[in-house]
Amino acid sequence: MKWSNGYRMRVVVVGIMAVIVFGIEPARADFTFGEPTNTGPTISGSSHDIGPSISVDGLSLFFNSTRPGGLGDLDLWMATREAIGEPWGEPVNLGSNINSPNTELGPAISPNGLELYFSRGWDDPYIFVSKRSSKDAPWGPAVRLDSSINSYNAHAPEFSSDGLSLYFCSNRPGGLGGTDIWVTTRAMIGDSWSEPINLGPNVNSFYNDYGPSISLDDRVLFFDSYRAGTQKDQLWLTVRSNEDDGWESPMILGPQINLSNQEGDAEISPDGSTLYFSFYTGSADIYQAKVLPIVDFNGDGIVDAGDMCTIVDHWGGNDSLCDIGPTPFGDGIVDVQDLIALSKHLFEEVNDPTLIAHWPLDEVQGDIAYNSVANCDGTLMGGPVWQPDGGIVDGALQLDGVDDYVSTDPVLYQVNGKFSVVAWIKGGAPGQAVLSQVDKANWLCTDPLEGTLMTELTVGGRNSCSLGSEAMITGGDWHRIGFVWDGSYRRLYVDGVVVAEDTQDGLDVSVNGLYIGTGKNMESGSFFSGLIDDIRIYNRIVTP
Repeated sequence: MKWSNGYRMRVVVVGIMAVIVFGIEPARADFTFGEPTNTGPTISGSSHDIGPSISVDGLSLFFNSTRPGGLGDLDLWMATREAIGEPWGEPVNLGSNINSPNTELGPAISPNGLELYFSRGWDDPYIFVSKRSSKDAPWGPAVRLDSSINSYNAHAPEFSSDGLSLYFCSNRPGGLGGTDIWVTTRAMIGDSWSEPINLGPNVNSFYNDYGPSISLDDRVLFFDSYRAGTQKDQLWLTVRSNEDDGWESPMILGPQINLSNQEGDAEISPDGSTLYFSFYTGSADIYQAKVLPIVDFNGDGIVDAGDMCTIVDHWGGNDSLCDIGPTPFGDGIVDVQDLIALSKHLFEEVNDPTLIAHWPLDEVQGDIAYNSVANCDGTLMGGPVWQPDGGIVDGALQLDGVDDYVSTDPVLYQVNGKFSVVAWIKGGAPGQAVLSQVDKANWLCTDPLEGTLMTELTVGGRNSCSLGSEAMITGGDWHRIGFVWDGSYRRLYVDGVVVAEDTQDGLDVSVNGLYIGTGKNMESGSFFSGLIDDIRIYNRIVTP
């Protein structure tokens, strides 16, 4: 790359010292998942192997299996390892004090490792507990929990980090659907559990919701759901700022994890780095996927000082963008932990699954502008000229302002979700467009009178209006311009600064293709005159 963020690094150093005096508010991070992989034949053999539960130290894995050597249909087994990252040892059956000729399901090991909760029975399940005096002692006889939990069917228990809250699933009265997720509490280890409380409509739905797994900081809750819009059981996630706050509206984990619409039994590792889950495809195996923080905050394709500045800009704020430490889910505070986490990725080029379209515009010849991440290459029309040495990021495309433009196929993105588009430009004039959607709206363009940045992306209808700024972007300097939609706010950026924003009820867009370098209807005067470089579209928020 030809441009440098060295000056921004100096700003970071000064900024870190300055923001220490600011108040701290919770934040959470954006993240993605690595490629799911089978845990291997030791854990996931030819039998049905499901329902993982990991001890707080990450060295013991409890799960259900139909493998030979059991006492019933599905038994509880345990595998151990010497250290995190080492392979799991051969599983052992937990024995007749826990397993029975019936079906044992959904193990949950307590934080102190001395209580093992699980459900017994497939069609009519209830929760049992087995205890031991130390981690080296044998498990005692399983005992059915009292009626505060087991007055109705109950299963899939899950402990909070302190062992004083127990999440579980039940069809008990007072729920919102067939099966809901509930929580019960106790004052001290060994005390009786209180009357359960429903987790409410931000977690539970009209459909079946079950299989909770909570992160070690008690802020991230994974669960299974068969709610509207999905065909079968899929994995979802909801977050909260801290233990005293309510759960936010859930989001589906997406196709990286929900591969077949038959995933369940999520279990997040204690360090937040790995998600384990059951993958049902005829047989059933336990899979694992790395949880990866999204560290390219400004969407420029590299992790550098600009991203460090984003952390400083959000220090103590409640933005979801940059709370990435000490785990990928963050810790609720944007602070030095996030700078430490980001430093591990500095100067890495990014493989970002949220980047859904990218035209680098670095070609040296030909009439195709290749999209590096999606099958929607652009076709050059009118004779734009490649400038291999003329871009801000390698090459660029020169357009004459008369009839030059690039036409692309449609780009799919989450219209009702988060959405960002950014580009580098140099030149231009009032009334010209950088990026538009055919017959629909000019996404990034200049005001017809002043040449300031504006967008026509809006909710549509009688009361819709464009969003304009006072930021001049025409002339002889390079500018990085961007439009960001977070589901409620429209924002325009120029060179890393918000130059205009407002609220909207939604965006009115279509599946039409895009034009680079001309307006939505290719009207006279809308053709761009200057250089365009490195156009990116994300289905998340960036801070360009």
